[in-house]
Amino acid sequence: MSSIMRGPLFFMLAALSAAAWADPVRELVVAAQLDSASSTRKLLAAGVSANTVDPLSGEPVLLIALREGADSVIDVLVADKDFDPERVAPNGNTALMLAAYKGNKRAVLALLAKGARVQRPGWTALHYAAAGGDTDIAAILLAHHADINAASPSQLTPLMMAAREGHQPVVALLLRKGADARLRNNEQLTASQIALRADKSAIAAMIDAFLTSK
Repeated sequence: MSSIMRGPLFFMLAALSAAAWADPVRELVVAAQLDSASSTRKLLAAGVSANTVDPLSGEPVLLIALREGADSVIDVLVADKDFDPERVAPNGNTALMLAAYKGNKRAVLALLAKGARVQRPGWTALHYAAAGGDTDIAAILLAHHADINAASPSQLTPLMMAAREGHQPVVALLLRKGADARLRNNEQLTASQIALRADKSAIAAMIDAFLTSK
């Protein structure tokens, strides 16, 4: 190739070609997977949205970061002025739900500060905190007026989720805060019966003792 073709015009055309082929959405997804806050900041500064959805999974990038434990990227995305905490994944998960399930207290608090909805029809963040066994996050959600007896599409309550998964401290918290242990799911099972089915006899006994004491 001639020296002319390797001059400034050559390099300018090469740069334009690279830019044309670049996929900023994919770059943001990879930055979330690798917890690269610096790359995330650069992409947001270049105009990529903090609410970007991965076209392959249909998930908002924040949910990918939450699943990967990419705390630095989570901080950058949530702090963005245009960030929307209510973007929903194809399976119905919100960022607050996933943060609650993963036990990411810092993300939960940041999302709440951004106005994330605690209560939604069907599955709620409190269900996820109960299933994940995080007592602190469950208490935070209750302090933000989460419905303690919220029913999933199959009529599972947070108490039932905690009982099924064997999370005794969360069960104790929910009972203490007023969860109704007499409610039944769509199979007509109570939280105690669900615990027994899951071989969590100690939790079933604790729930039964609580009901007897009332």
